[in-house]
Amino acid sequence: MYTVMFKGLITNNVAEKVFDLFDEMKIEPNQFTLSILFNACAVLNNNRATKTGKKLLAEMPENYRNNNITSTSAIDMLMKFGDVESAERI
Repeated sequence: MYTVMFKGLITNNVAEKVFDLFDEMKIEPNQFTLSILFNACAVLNNNRATKTGKKLLAEMPENYRNNNITSTSAIDMLMKFGDVESAERI
């Protein structure tokens, strides 16, 4: 449910609300939700997005790193932040 809501908020140009809803989540994000959250961070590319995105990436379970979609979303986010070095490490 959260993943669909996040995607809808991004599509409707209210990506900032993704973080408000994420803060209310009572469950850990799965790999699909993380991909959408990374996308929201890349779209916003502000201080809150950078902080949230890097925290999510640091806490992301190792087995999610093997998922091409999740990893690609994380790389895209980092590149939009201008953090080429971290993107290359993924």
